[in-house]
Amino acid sequence: MNFPIITDPWFYAVAIPAVLLLGISKSGFGAGFGSLAVPMMALVITVPQAAAVLMPLLLVMDVMGIAAYRKDFDKRLLKFLLPCGLVGTLIGTLLFKLISTQLVAGIVGVITLVFLAQRLLFPPSKDAAPPPRWLGAILTSISGFTSFVAHAGGPPFNAYMIAQRLSPVVFTATAAYFFFIINLSKWLPYAWLGLLDLRNFATSLALMPFAPLGVWIGVKIARKIQPTLFYRLVYLGMFLTGCKLVWDGFFK
Repeated sequence: MNFPIITDPWFYAVAIPAVLLLGISKSGFGAGFGSLAVPMMALVITVPQAAAVLMPLLLVMDVMGIAAYRKDFDKRLLKFLLPCGLVGTLIGTLLFKLISTQLVAGIVGVITLVFLAQRLLFPPSKDAAPPPRWLGAILTSISGFTSFVAHAGGPPFNAYMIAQRLSPVVFTATAAYFFFIINLSKWLPYAWLGLLDLRNFATSLALMPFAPLGVWIGVKIARKIQPTLFYRLVYLGMFLTGCKLVWDGFFK
């Protein structure tokens, strides 16, 4: 019997760069680009299958991320963010088979681009207060939901985190711990929804070497990058992600 693995060469031509981007994003360098992974892979397979193939890879990346930044995360902020994100994953579980992933992609893309336009056209002053906690709760819940549906939790999460004006390392560390727990919470629901089959898991194993490679590349750069350049890359990642998601959601 043949080993149950995706053999289409076009799939790997798209999946390998997607996994590398996701790994680099997990390290904090180029944050936001990781949300492009599922849309890229959806060029050759369905969105649910792309999300399922990435699950084991995300686990490896998340473990590497929290190991690299285990002393740098903001514990107070994480205690506030996590319950909201988990509410989002619960909503994602309940609505997964009822709502179009294409529509979700479009909505996330619009939210991302509107936030980015607001930040660039009306930049907050250095003395401006952080956004209210209720807005953080909404954005983080949306992040948990979009992470569950399409591993696209980065843009809504970044929309709140950028306003906290954290150092690149603390920003990255807090994001690493947040998404480690969010992604861990998705395993049982994904199994319940029938997404974690042998074919997807075997394909994940074939792509596995590229997961730590992407994280390693990103970690090496993230600890040396200047804060101004870091946030410019976050903005660039959010812009490209937002454009791609809007295209997939409303024009594809």
